[in-house]
Amino acid sequence: MLMDKKRNQLFGRVSDYLFLAIGPLISGIAAAMFYTPARITGGGATGIGTIFYYLFGLDHGVVMMCVNIPLILIGMKVFGWRYGIKTLIGSTLLSFWTSVIGHMTEYRGVLDTSDDINILLSAIYGGVLMGIGIGLTMKSGCNTGGTDIVAQVIAHYFPVSVGGIEFVFNAAVVSCGGIFLGLQPMLFAIMAMYLSSQLVNYVVMSFGTKLAKSVYIFSQEHTPEISRRVIAELHHGGTVFHGTGIYTSTTRAMLLVIVPNHQINAIMKIIHSEDPKAFVFVTEAYEVLGRGFVSLAKAADKE
Repeated sequence: MLMDKKRNQLFGRVSDYLFLAIGPLISGIAAAMFYTPARITGGGATGIGTIFYYLFGLDHGVVMMCVNIPLILIGMKVFGWRYGIKTLIGSTLLSFWTSVIGHMTEYRGVLDTSDDINILLSAIYGGVLMGIGIGLTMKSGCNTGGTDIVAQVIAHYFPVSVGGIEFVFNAAVVSCGGIFLGLQPMLFAIMAMYLSSQLVNYVVMSFGTKLAKSVYIFSQEHTPEISRRVIAELHHGGTVFHGTGIYTSTTRAMLLVIVPNHQINAIMKIIHSEDPKAFVFVTEAYEVLGRGFVSLAKAADKE
């Protein structure tokens, strides 16, 4: 059993490194070869990079890194150094590949953006590639920074949803793109962001796309270890229930944890690392109210 656990951990590490190597590269291609040439802002640091490239001639990847560094430091202070290191790695690789590919192609891309059809295609290709790249990066345990950090920090202190905060900040960036770069690119940016978000959901999780997931974990001996790591690494609590299996007639513990969509892959890795033989099932959490999600008072006001 110990050898199986070590083998699974080794396979998990290799997969993480592979995803981390490929994910930022794919997203960098999307940013440098489709977003920037077509003046598509997208959201977060990527969108800010496009705006600054056209307004001031600053390199897209460099601007992304300059935006992310202070956000990473804030995230590290709130969530710890492990969070900061993972975010730093993902965002640095994305910025690096965006700059390298951008300089190689002079940010001209592969499509003639004087044709409106090619701008539309840039939004489609760019959105799909960006979503795949970010999804693979998240599967590695890292993330690409930007509005993700801002949303997670705010949600840590205030009873608001991460998705809602990200929407507000991304909408602000896209609106600035519409002001400075034109309304047509802004409309294509909205399309690209939608495609990107759908692909992130598809790549990161095959469990659906709603706000959060209910994760039910049955482990014979490792529930305490899993619980500690959920608290330390995901900054979420949970509830342990005790029951009796009808087949074995033995008493066992069930841990219930509610996590946002972007953490579903992380909790699966924790479970697999601690107990490869655990029994787990995941369901959609139709509505999640309370700390770290949507305020109960806010939900009550809707009635």
